[in-house]
Amino acid sequence: MRWIDRLIGLVSTLILARLLVPEDFGIIAMASLVIGLTDLLLDLGVNVAIIQNKQATQAHYNTAWTLRLLQTGLATIIVVAIAPWASDYFNEPRVAPVIQILALSLILSGLENIGTIAFQKEMKFGQDFRFVFSKRIIGFIVTMLVAWLMQSYWAMVIGSLTGRAFGVILSYLMHPMRPRLSLEKFREIFSVSQWMLVRSIGGYLNNKLHQMIVGNRESTDLMGAYSLADEISALPSTELLAPLNRVLFPAFVKVSHDLMELKRVFLLAQGVQTLVGVPAAVGLALVAHEAVLLLLGEKWLSAVPFVQIIALVNVMIAITTSGSYILITLGKIRTIALYSWIQVGLFAALAFLVIPQGGALHIAWLRLVVAVIGIMVFIWLLLREFQGLRLIEILASVIRPLTATLIMAFCVLNIRSIVDFHSTLLLATQVVFGAISYSLSIMLLWRLAGCPKGAESYLLEKIVAFRKN
Repeated sequence: MRWIDRLIGLVSTLILARLLVPEDFGIIAMASLVIGLTDLLLDLGVNVAIIQNKQATQAHYNTAWTLRLLQTGLATIIVVAIAPWASDYFNEPRVAPVIQILALSLILSGLENIGTIAFQKEMKFGQDFRFVFSKRIIGFIVTMLVAWLMQSYWAMVIGSLTGRAFGVILSYLMHPMRPRLSLEKFREIFSVSQWMLVRSIGGYLNNKLHQMIVGNRESTDLMGAYSLADEISALPSTELLAPLNRVLFPAFVKVSHDLMELKRVFLLAQGVQTLVGVPAAVGLALVAHEAVLLLLGEKWLSAVPFVQIIALVNVMIAITTSGSYILITLGKIRTIALYSWIQVGLFAALAFLVIPQGGALHIAWLRLVVAVIGIMVFIWLLLREFQGLRLIEILASVIRPLTATLIMAFCVLNIRSIVDFHSTLLLATQVVFGAISYSLSIMLLWRLAGCPKGAESYLLEKIVAFRKN
């Protein structure tokens, strides 16, 4: 589901990059930052409260839907009101009307049937797929059609609103639940969601504060290049792992009563995420120039250094994602919130005090530095909160993929000194050679380690089972 969803997103991005200019993407990125931040400031994380509660009743769903509707309604009003201020902050007058129109997407999301959460809670991913995919494909078709006709950033606005509106209708067609206005279970849900709110705000600022600073300090077209680079950099790592991430939380909750089994599942998930996500992110950084030139065109070459740096940031994200879900499962939401705010505080202090005039490239490098420091802090917090988990076990689950990735990077970098191909052929050669060198390296390291149970054996078993079927 997630791969198809992101494939549609990727195709959409590639087509829009050809039809539009970096400036158009910059305007939408600025507007999205304002809307996303306002939405997060009021987000009570009711989805997590419902999934975590194994005994959730209709009253819980009603209360969650009511809270989400109140949140999105208030957020819509606030966004419309602050649009002129946001336009002044970004020094871009065209942003204000875009923000005000896109604000409607907030209230539309609040109107969706809360019953669709049950698709993920009950691990009915076939229905989850149809729901998410249908919204995505409708938005994609409308965006492409309007972009072709208008060749304006308004295509992305119209496409987004259409997808949201269709999602509201579809949510009630696909699930029989009919939520009602109620605050009966407010205290119970809020006891979980209050820390999810703190964590969500910290997480959002951790992921988006850099774009807010770039949007203020740089031109609209450079902001567009930076924001698109941020999106592309996430595709081979965080988005590649998104299918696993969507399953992790409910899977961890199911075995949370058995700490030994929970640890086993966590280490397996950690290994699989590192095995897949790290080489994908590093690989993108290695071929960024050729990939941007081929997929986006020459007018986007300014995005290359951003792709290279931010792709490495996603290496850290790939390593820590499963640990975040473990802490939520253990009820350590306060710890997750603390971790997010530590990263935000460190980044903000360095960005505003150390490099107050730093441009987009400086901000990208700073983000990488903070991510490296952050992963060390995160591992310390994880070991402190998860009793029985040892550092040596975490290292054992990631050491082979990290070593194989270094071997792959060495091989790909040396390809350029051996061959003198056109950029397209060079890109294909680098990708193929990188995939082969990584696969051979990881298998050799696994066999030298005695073929232990872990990510490698798990994926091999899945491949064998898939071939038999």
